[in-house]
Amino acid sequence: MKESKKIDEKLIANPFNFAGLVEYQEGSIVSRAIIDKRVGTVTVFAFDEGQKLSTHSAPYDALLQVIEGKGIVFIEDKKFELLAPFTIIMPANKPHSVQATQRFKMVLVMIKA
Repeated sequence: MKESKKIDEKLIANPFNFAGLVEYQEGSIVSRAIIDKRVGTVTVFAFDEGQKLSTHSAPYDALLQVIEGKGIVFIEDKKFELLAPFTIIMPANKPHSVQATQRFKMVLVMIKA
């Protein structure tokens, strides 16, 4: 069975800056999937100050890289204040959340294999 490829075609073989792919929107979280396949995804997010992704878990590991600004990542009972260019791995099946103490942007890479 052939996997359908979902890649933002404008980005293939063209240099880009993650931070330039999404813009802040007042009172919102903006996301843009640049790769979305059965085995994993790469998504860029822009969080307005005070916005958050509530506590949840996923059955696969996720790598989160802050590319602009500052945010807080909670993994289980641990709090991590991260600013660009820091990265953290959120392990599979562990509760985690993301919160914007100021506007910030991040790249989330999820590996589903």
